[in-house]
Amino acid sequence: MNGSDSAQWRDILNREHGASLAVVCLGVWLHAADALLVSTMMPAIVAEIGGINLMPWTVALYEIGSIVAGAASGLLALRYGLRLPMAAAAVLFAAGCAASALAPEMWVLLAGRLFQGFGGGGLMALSFVSVGLLFPRRLIARAMGVVSTIWAVSAFLGPLIGGLFVELASWRLGFWFFAVQAVFLALWMVTRSEQARLKPEETAAERFPIVRLLWLSAGVVSIAYAGIEISALRTPAFVLAGAVCLIVFLRLDARRAGNRLLPLKPISLRNPLGAALTMILCFTAATIAMSIYGPLLMTRLHGVSVLVAGYVLAVEAVAWAGTAALLAGTPERRDPQMILTGMLLVTASILGFAYSVAAGPIWLIACFAALQGCGFGMAWTFILRRATGLAPDGEAQRVSGAIPTVQRLGYALGAAYAGIVANAAGIGSTGATAFFDTVATTVFLACLPLAVLGLIAAAAFVRPVSFPDQAGRQSAGE
Repeated sequence: MNGSDSAQWRDILNREHGASLAVVCLGVWLHAADALLVSTMMPAIVAEIGGINLMPWTVALYEIGSIVAGAASGLLALRYGLRLPMAAAAVLFAAGCAASALAPEMWVLLAGRLFQGFGGGGLMALSFVSVGLLFPRRLIARAMGVVSTIWAVSAFLGPLIGGLFVELASWRLGFWFFAVQAVFLALWMVTRSEQARLKPEETAAERFPIVRLLWLSAGVVSIAYAGIEISALRTPAFVLAGAVCLIVFLRLDARRAGNRLLPLKPISLRNPLGAALTMILCFTAATIAMSIYGPLLMTRLHGVSVLVAGYVLAVEAVAWAGTAALLAGTPERRDPQMILTGMLLVTASILGFAYSVAAGPIWLIACFAALQGCGFGMAWTFILRRATGLAPDGEAQRVSGAIPTVQRLGYALGAAYAGIVANAAGIGSTGATAFFDTVATTVFLACLPLAVLGLIAAAAFVRPVSFPDQAGRQSAGE
């Protein structure tokens, strides 16, 4: 029996494959636990070094680094194998953690977050490449099951680690804790022998899209910069400049055939794939505000510890993973209903946050976090399945690669947007506890239009599509 169904856990949890699985898990862990760790520690960070008006940059810069690293990782793996690129990504991550741990002010911490993004994004991308290269086909499903478990464990342990360091020691030790793990991974990779390389015919030279990524990064940074100091002239000018940079990126990317980062017409309501990516962009942008400002607002408005605030965020991740696991066997014909229902739940959760984060109580905020997680868990797997199913011949891999890229871009742009709204609402005012309830309501209400646009895109994505030119292929809406 050679099928994948015959694989047992003992086939992968053994001496032959155990070390490779541990490398993959450590790479995923460093990236996955980072977000909730830093979100949990952020109230203590801004209390010590200031920079409350720069909080969205901790997400925006990390996501920019992840996008660039994700685009580079595949090409680096093609040219140099897995060992050296993964070691380099771990070193970058460790350097970013060290810079953040030593930061005397927010600007230094932001530089560290950018390097953490380069390293974490590279580790994540290379870990998924590793699964396909280091394990026989019959074990890939088992390996991906372990990776999914690591995501769930990260969602639980990230806030715990961050909260414990803040309450029992120092947030700086939290960064050092992850730096040490990254150094260990780098040394491990350097001393490991190369177990798998891509075949020579798969290593056709492709130019790294540095110009396009510079335009994309400039667009995000410009929009984020618009929110540092709110001005009637300066803020719109930088937002407009950022939008122009992003349009240039999309146009340059569309002209490339071999190494396009996104499918053609990726932001559109007129074609299903464009609608899918528009939906992902809008909903990720609409929901990142809770990760950025949630712990700060909960600690300031409701007097809870950073550990409790972190676990409110973790509720979303756990609900996402649990719902996705429960619904994994849903037949493909139900994809449109699952996607629309999930996105409606996410929209409802944003409206719930607009009330509950300001008014409390904490258990109600946690309920809406669970609702948001359930919505994403209900929809996400089926978004990927439907999008790749609708992809033209030869484009399925590009579409599946574009989804995490657009997701990260949505987080970065959403962070920049939330920063503009929060700073305009007065989050940086001194002695401004009274301002925080206003900030909470304003920020989440400002995210609702993005969610509504996402719902419109979701409706365009799930409408029935027929393929008259492809024999034997049924309507995607059936």
